[in-house]
Amino acid sequence: MNQKAQISIPVQFLLLLGLVGIGMVFGSLLMAALGSSLLDVPLLKVPEAMNKVENANVSRLLNTLATFFAFFTPALIFAKIVNHKPFAYLGFNLKMKGQQLGLVVLITFAGMILSGALGMLNQHIPLSEEWLRKAKELEETYKNAMLNMAYMKNTSDLILAVLVMGLAPAIFEEVLFRGAFQRVFIQWTKNPWLGILATSVLFSAIHFSFFGFLPRIALGMILGLIFYYTNNLWLSILQHFLNNAFIVVQLYIVQLQGKSIEKAMDETMPMWWGLIGIVLLVLLFRQLYKQSETTGKVESVTDEITVHE
Repeated sequence: MNQKAQISIPVQFLLLLGLVGIGMVFGSLLMAALGSSLLDVPLLKVPEAMNKVENANVSRLLNTLATFFAFFTPALIFAKIVNHKPFAYLGFNLKMKGQQLGLVVLITFAGMILSGALGMLNQHIPLSEEWLRKAKELEETYKNAMLNMAYMKNTSDLILAVLVMGLAPAIFEEVLFRGAFQRVFIQWTKNPWLGILATSVLFSAIHFSFFGFLPRIALGMILGLIFYYTNNLWLSILQHFLNNAFIVVQLYIVQLQGKSIEKAMDETMPMWWGLIGIVLLVLLFRQLYKQSETTGKVESVTDEITVHE
């Protein structure tokens, strides 16, 4: 017998959070086990081995696998629990206009201008000596992992890096944060802007990078607005991929020129450039709004679930 039941929004949030926690633990254990086997090192030595440049490709692939179980799988399970059409619930649809694609590309570059300015602003946030020390230690850990994964010797490495550092995170992160968390937060707060902001803060926080906190919040807001206006997760994935791929290609070019990757990763823009980025984004989102058939479609999918008894 089938009967329809309701899951309250707070319970949905806790359910999704719990699934992500389980996925992270499983993904980490799987990465450690496979890393130990592939790199022929003890389990406790896997993180150290993965941070060696000669193991960059293995590190990329294992991190991609771990992210799949930590982000994509929990979101899909959650969507299947709360809706009988999980892929529609997450925002997968093929209805899009050519103008929307062009606007998303332009929004990507405008967003990079804003992110660069916010990176500079982020560095001026006052912290106590203790918190600053902890933030720098966390940033160093994050940067070392990224520097290793960004090591590319040739075009083959570049293509693999674009796939595992550009495309895979774009798909996995958008499915979880925009497809699942954003919907929950918007329904919970009953305010699209608050829901998108809450999702963006969570999206930024999970990267564990203080000095990239504000830029990632801005990226999350941009991705969230694209999804909210279009109800098309593919467009959010496209913007996220373009953002990631541009950075990967930039790092590859820097390496070919024999320059420091670390310095390239730390590059920011003058804060006043942020005003240019905001103006461009406002104009571009107005056009995206006009191109979209309607707004708020992200909230239209029913939250009913089917319970099998």
